[in-house]
Amino acid sequence: MADHIVPHFHNDLGVSVIEIGAREFQCVGAKPPFDHPHVFLDMGEENEIICPYCSTLYRHDPKLDPHAARPESCALTEAV
Repeated sequence: MADHIVPHFHNDLGVSVIEIGAREFQCVGAKPPFDHPHVFLDMGEENEIICPYCSTLYRHDPKLDPHAARPESCALTEAV
């Protein structure tokens, strides 16, 4: 499991939907220091999930890399 890095996404832009390439990920809300508790979300077989903290709707797009998002800037690439 150490070789598996869980993707992190944020919604600083305040968009209603973020498309992502992962089904398992963490939502941090906004970028630190304005983040909410980093919650692990798992879509399972579904194609979308809503974060219980910030109400961001995440939608799976299998064409995206697991660490990629649309809008692109919603992928958290720096260490948290």
